[in-house]
Amino acid sequence: MFTCLRICLLLLVLHTRAVVASNVRERKNVLFIMADDLRTSLGCYGDSVAKSPNIDQLASKSQVFLNAYAQQAVCAPSRTSMLTSRRPDTTRLYDFNSYWRTHAGNYTTLPQYFKSRGYFTTSVGKVFHPGISSNHSDDYPYSWSTPAYHPASFRYEKEKMCKGEDGKLHANLLCAVKVSEQPGGTLPDLESTEEAVRLLKSRADDDVPFFLAVGFHKPHIPFRIPQEYLSLYPIDEMTLAPDPDVPTRLPPVAYNPWMDVRRRDDVQKLNISFPYGPIPKDFQLRIRQHYYAAVSYMDAQVGRLLGALDALGLSDSTVVVFTSDHGWSLGEHGEWAKYSNFDVSTRVPLIFYVPGLTSHRVSQRESTFPFMDVFMQPQSSFKNDRVIKNVVELVDVFPTVSYLAGLKALPPCPVISFQEELCTEGVDRAHTFHRRERRRNGEAISFSQYPRPAATPQVNSDLPDLKDIKIMGYSLRCWDYRYTLWLGFNPQTFQVNVSDVHAGELYMLEGDPGQDQNIYSESDHSVMMAKMAGLPRTVGVQMRMRLQLLYLSAGRKTSGGRE
Repeated sequence: MFTCLRICLLLLVLHTRAVVASNVRERKNVLFIMADDLRTSLGCYGDSVAKSPNIDQLASKSQVFLNAYAQQAVCAPSRTSMLTSRRPDTTRLYDFNSYWRTHAGNYTTLPQYFKSRGYFTTSVGKVFHPGISSNHSDDYPYSWSTPAYHPASFRYEKEKMCKGEDGKLHANLLCAVKVSEQPGGTLPDLESTEEAVRLLKSRADDDVPFFLAVGFHKPHIPFRIPQEYLSLYPIDEMTLAPDPDVPTRLPPVAYNPWMDVRRRDDVQKLNISFPYGPIPKDFQLRIRQHYYAAVSYMDAQVGRLLGALDALGLSDSTVVVFTSDHGWSLGEHGEWAKYSNFDVSTRVPLIFYVPGLTSHRVSQRESTFPFMDVFMQPQSSFKNDRVIKNVVELVDVFPTVSYLAGLKALPPCPVISFQEELCTEGVDRAHTFHRRERRRNGEAISFSQYPRPAATPQVNSDLPDLKDIKIMGYSLRCWDYRYTLWLGFNPQTFQVNVSDVHAGELYMLEGDPGQDQNIYSESDHSVMMAKMAGLPRTVGVQMRMRLQLLYLSAGRKTSGGRE
């Protein structure tokens, strides 16, 4: 009897060890790629101008979220929000001037979670925003196993590196260069790709799984890019934005006066009036040309990185995530840069490659990610029925990639979560990978926000310091509508005054996909606001706006059949 018992116990131990070993083997590496200021100007997102063959190839073997939105259209707040899976009202970071761990809460980050589960985590390029917002250390040692790598050539990005028509060097917006003439004969994203490839090679035969985050700097301005990429976009083939004028019903508080663009030497020479003066059309075309060229340049670096992953035999054991921190206006609504709540500023690409789930290798000889030379093959056909059209958010990335890599699911955050170190304000979207999307979900929303210092455009409207924020624009995006309210905000208490409505925006997306016709003033808001006044104070802005949108949309459906 005792012999049988010992045998049973031994078998149980062996089985337990086998399960643990199996779980370790099943844990996947993660290659997390983030672009900077990249809107959905990619072939796989239906942009007929963009030449992005490597990202298109990745998308063809991935699950693609067509309507993913950032939580704030500026670098530090968006990156912090995505990497902690907390909204800006929880990180309390709306500018670049605080570190969430000391300013709001000691939140666990996406790479930190992987590190705590035995992963080797490392960062290349711009992942966290450098500076105070990541404690001048890219959140090391919390998030990373080793100090983050930043390309040495990035120090020249804000210096006078762009040759003007006068032959002198300027700090220009448009800055196509000969790489061989740049310091060190290189550029930041070229250096970052080389370092990321080196790290992949160093981890290829290691039993410890890795989480490698690679942040490319482009297409962020200045457009300091290899000049040969301009040839992909002849200027006589470029077109203006379909809606290049400031909409007549756009509230002044909603307008982004694109000050970082105005400060560039070549733009200053144009003597554009503040805040609504348009950029001359010929210069608009050149901006659009340079932006698309920067996208193709960044795409080539993604291709080099994925090619290395494939060559090292890692593509069968690595989840690849590709996204951006936010979008960028290219003249839509008379705006440039980010700093707004419109789709062009908040909508981003979001692509997940999961080996064995989104793609199956036919044979070991088949290459998963062969490098696509954009000059030889500018277009890559995007064929994929694994797309999600319903709305998702960047706060969803943390819980989704964690689950897909084999880690334990994150608990949802309570309504007030400042004391919770590990939880998510997003939604784990892993369930969408196991079944095709069959219908639109009217309940799916994204929630973005943007701060302003005043109700009219100021020189600091794009990037107000926390102490100067007086108004917060909260924006709800669903399948049919974008609904935005600009509400009074107290930067000392971080409280929003839901009854202090400075302006509103309501766009019906079926007939107005560019969000140019603000119909907010067409509704009678008095009855709705009276109903809202009766809600308990504990009802947050998100829920209030959901209820308001239901009321407004129902009113439109019953008033003359306008829908």
